[in-house]
Amino acid sequence: MTPVRRIPPRHELPDVDAAALDAARAADALVAAARDMGNERWLGYLAPLPDRLRDDALPDLRSAARRARAAYGPKDSIRDSLPWELTEAFLDRIDRLLKAINRWEASRD
Repeated sequence: MTPVRRIPPRHELPDVDAAALDAARAADALVAAARDMGNERWLGYLAPLPDRLRDDALPDLRSAARRARAAYGPKDSIRDSLPWELTEAFLDRIDRLLKAINRWEASRD
């Protein structure tokens, strides 16, 4: 029988939690920009992400970060529709979050 691994709550993973909260703040800025620009398509895509980045447990947090990263597609990207300084800041924060999650997972093994 394989032992069940406990996934700690986010508050026990300060590096992951801090990175997720930074990403949520960057997502808030993108949501506000999409709203101000009247860009309904990206507003609908991005709107759930800040709360997910703030509140999701670790397994769902990785899913939220991947969804955020998917907004930077090769053919269709938020870079083409929203302010560059906001999209790049968000991308940086999402990549930092994914690295923090990966580091934590690597340290478990």
